[in-house]
Amino acid sequence: MNLYDRYLMPALIDLCCGLKPIQAQRAALIPRARGDVLEIGIGTGRNLPFYDGAKLTSLQGLDPATQMNAKARGRADAAGLAVELITLSAEAIPAPDARYDTVVCTFTLCTIPDPIAALHEMRRVLKPDGQLLFCEHGRAPEASVQQWQDRLTPWWKPVAGGCHLNRDVPELLRAGGFKAIEIEAQYLKGPKPWVWVTQGVAVAA
Repeated sequence: MNLYDRYLMPALIDLCCGLKPIQAQRAALIPRARGDVLEIGIGTGRNLPFYDGAKLTSLQGLDPATQMNAKARGRADAAGLAVELITLSAEAIPAPDARYDTVVCTFTLCTIPDPIAALHEMRRVLKPDGQLLFCEHGRAPEASVQQWQDRLTPWWKPVAGGCHLNRDVPELLRAGGFKAIEIEAQYLKGPKPWVWVTQGVAVAA
């Protein structure tokens, strides 16, 4: 791993993921997590301050980027949460079927190499009445913005840990075996190719 990937990229991702409009999205969604919870792409732990510890039975965070673990542990400690960090990718979740009440996935589907396989895994490990809480940036509805997303993604991916600007989040959810029971999408404040965000709650289709 080079110096950029080890030190600079985690700092860049943490900075971007901590912007006020994104934090507001987290604050609206994450307190709804309950029971046994698995967070996909926990990264530096930006969601951790927003969990309601009284609703949690257990919390595990999955992320292959070990260089982000230290920040995540610090945020867990500050939030008074016990979290188990698992350094694996989401295409093969090390858990039995129907293990979790809630799966949380925020600003993560953009970077997973095979997001549909990962979503199938999330569906597999959710209990029959479990929910996926999601908040993801992705493909905008305007053709002009889509064109810029397609142009910028090859440049942006190596800078931002494999992040794609142009993934269609609702379509990924459908292909991954989910149906959204709540969904809203909007531009957050910022450059349009980066800030079309889709948020909501999904269950197994």
